Amino acid sequence: MGSKDSGGGTDARESVGRYGIWNGGMRSDDPELRGEIAEAAAELDELGFGAIWLGGSASVEDAARVLDASPRITVATGILSIWDHEADAVAARTAEVEAAHPGRFLLGLGVSHAQLSDRYRRPYSAMVAYLDALDAAPAPVPAGRRVLAALGPKMLELSRDRAGGAHPYLVTPEHTEQARALLGEGPLLAPEFKIVLEKDPDVARGIARGYLAPYLAMPNYTNSFLRLGFEEGDFTGGGSDRLIDTVFAWGDDDHILGRIKSFRTAGADHVALQVVTGQARSVLPRAEWRRLAEVLG
Repeated sequence: MGSKDSGGGTDARESVGRYGIWNGGMRSDDPELRGEIAEAAAELDELGFGAIWLGGSASVEDAARVLDASPRITVATGILSIWDHEADAVAARTAEVEAAHPGRFLLGLGVSHAQLSDRYRRPYSAMVAYLDALDAAPAPVPAGRRVLAALGPKMLELSRDRAGGAHPYLVTPEHTEQARALLGEGPLLAPEFKIVLEKDPDVARGIARGYLAPYLAMPNYTNSFLRLGFEEGDFTGGGSDRLIDTVFAWGDDDHILGRIKSFRTAGADHVALQVVTGQARSVLPRAEWRRLAEVLG
């Protein structure tokens, strides 16, 4: 699914390949799940995915456990919330992980949402200050080994100027095209995209709505959708058909592959694919990952 740098290079774009897997369950610290997480990480590596994105407010420690379980694949935080982790500690642990797994860890940073942190204030300024702290740490995090969860223009420009690129979540190919124009040709652009491996429209949209509904209470996402031409009416009832069919891929294999490739055509270097099944988020959809690997060829 695309070559990736196996050495100690500092370019985020070189290290993730064309396609990766985004999943929140892979960051679990439940001792009973560690064995399965290790097996899943090794299998994703063998299946040819270039990166594992640890969803939710993942930590560097979460990434270290997954890196220990697989020999080649890049592991990224998607994202580490700047409100939950002090920059000096993140920089120090990142240096340790880089020494143990050269070129295989990517620090994804984000400002999360006001609903999820009572410290949420002036997110853009807070991110600038956090990047300053990472740069000033005794073991600085190289700009090329960090990416930002960027939706709006200002954060995308910061991704270009102070990081190795951007990892936008819950976006469309149109957003990817706009983001590429702002980033230019050099930085990594790695949008997340949700996949429902179902052909029946009612089943697929039902699964998608159940997953999307909580996100529609978060202004960062709805404001992004409004900038892309959606309307307030698209946010009711778990999302309109128009919204669901844009931010999720479902249907037969050819249609799903075409939707995934539309992000690459729009300018994405890498697409972080999140398989949504309707099961609990802690359940690793390993059978679906195998099928998705077959779809991608």
